Amino acid sequence: MNLESPKVNVAQSASYIFNALTDVKNFEKLMPENIAKFEVIDENCFEFGLKGMPEIKLVKKDVTPHSKVVLGAASSKLPFTLTAQLDAVNEQSTDIQLFFEGDFNPMMAMMVKGPIGKFIETLANNMSKL
Repeated sequence: MNLESPKVNVAQSASYIFNALTDVKNFEKLMPENIAKFEVIDENCFEFGLKGMPEIKLVKKDVTPHSKVVLGAASSKLPFTLTAQLDAVNEQSTDIQLFFEGDFNPMMAMMVKGPIGKFIETLANNMSKL
């Protein structure tokens, strides 16, 4: 299952956004208002829970300076990645788009597609809070 957020523009440099996204504690600022739990496990991992959803632990998997940050599920039960693609427009402006890739069975994909789509859209729209 592949989902993408709308592309958003943030009035910050790509290096600033990249540095903010590689610090996992900053993801708390991006979370939806219905967050029930957010806990930093270590410098590469955090766990969050939304009301009515299971808690999810994300681990920093890969980074490409100033252009890409990839997070992945720490559990192999729900294998997925969340990629933030950064495109510098100029020194003070960056386009950001989030890509979700998950390996789910068709029934699970049908159940989670709507909530996950909404979730990554919220994360993208909150990028200006970094």
